[in-house]
Amino acid sequence: MSQDNMIKLECKECKRANYYSRKNKKTLKDRLELKKFCSHCKKHTDHKESK
Repeated sequence: MSQDNMIKLECKECKRANYYSRKNKKTLKDRLELKKFCSHCKKHTDHKESK
């Protein structure tokens, strides 16, 4: 995977980076936000793209 396409997804509640993904930064300008399972909170929470 190319490093310039990699993004970190961190939990909005506990602020821990749980997932790594990739996106096309040319077509998606806004920050990505997904509902994923957080293993630290033990529930499904919103995960937002971080730097």
